[in-house]
Amino acid sequence: MQKAATSFDAIVVGSGASGGWAAKRLAEAGVKVAMLDAGRVLKPEEYKEHVPAFDLKYRNQGRDAIRRTRPVEVRDVEFLRSITDRRIKITVPGPFTMTHQAQNDHYPDLRSLALAYAEAVNEELRDLVAVGADVVQIDEPYLQARPDDAREYALEAIARAFEGVDGTKALHTCFGYAAIVHEKPNGYPFLAELDSCPADEISIEAAQPRLDPSILEELPSKRVILGVLDLGNMNVESAELVAERIRAALRHIDPERLMVGPDCGMKYLPRDVASGKLHALVEGAISLR
Repeated sequence: MQKAATSFDAIVVGSGASGGWAAKRLAEAGVKVAMLDAGRVLKPEEYKEHVPAFDLKYRNQGRDAIRRTRPVEVRDVEFLRSITDRRIKITVPGPFTMTHQAQNDHYPDLRSLALAYAEAVNEELRDLVAVGADVVQIDEPYLQARPDDAREYALEAIARAFEGVDGTKALHTCFGYAAIVHEKPNGYPFLAELDSCPADEISIEAAQPRLDPSILEELPSKRVILGVLDLGNMNVESAELVAERIRAALRHIDPERLMVGPDCGMKYLPRDVASGKLHALVEGAISLR
């Protein structure tokens, strides 16, 4: 395996289109960046090969029909599967959320747009499982930002995205990145409805908004991935605080159906803070076994 030189200012890992976009932009800004694609260090002129997929992967350009032009994250899963025999998970944007991030000048209504996105997501999920992903997750934060629209067509779009997909299926919903959204509501406007969706696991943010753990009772048939790390607070939780949050949840859900994780993505956290929080997560969970 070719190794990146230690003189790089930044290293982007993964062959995904967003990685290509990030590497290209960093290079244009004068940052000495290495992009690792399946263990190989790409040359700067190769970054642009990944950018078209970022532009086209699931985004409606306004006037054209949505289509998946090629696999987006398959090479990432292939690389990860080649270096571990443990269970692996990968996430993709959900069709409902992408619908509410896109300009639509092609489809007659948002439901039609969401189903078109769902078709593209479904193709990607099937391919990800085929090359070794054990768990595939769609991220749907906009379910909470647009609950009225969600009640109209979100479950239909989610079902189409997961149709025929093997392996474990998960859905994440939240109120947005903690670094961006500072004021969080004290409840989910669209949660109980997800108990009837095809996902095996529902991942929810709970630590930063200090949600009442009784909301877990709204998902009686699902495994729940409960957020127990507050990503809006740069202080690292103690293992005991994590354990307290888990104990509170266990009053409302059987331990066999409870999983724990961060509230959301950790990309805005400094590396040492993120690492410390994850250590606390593991230690807190282990302490309750």
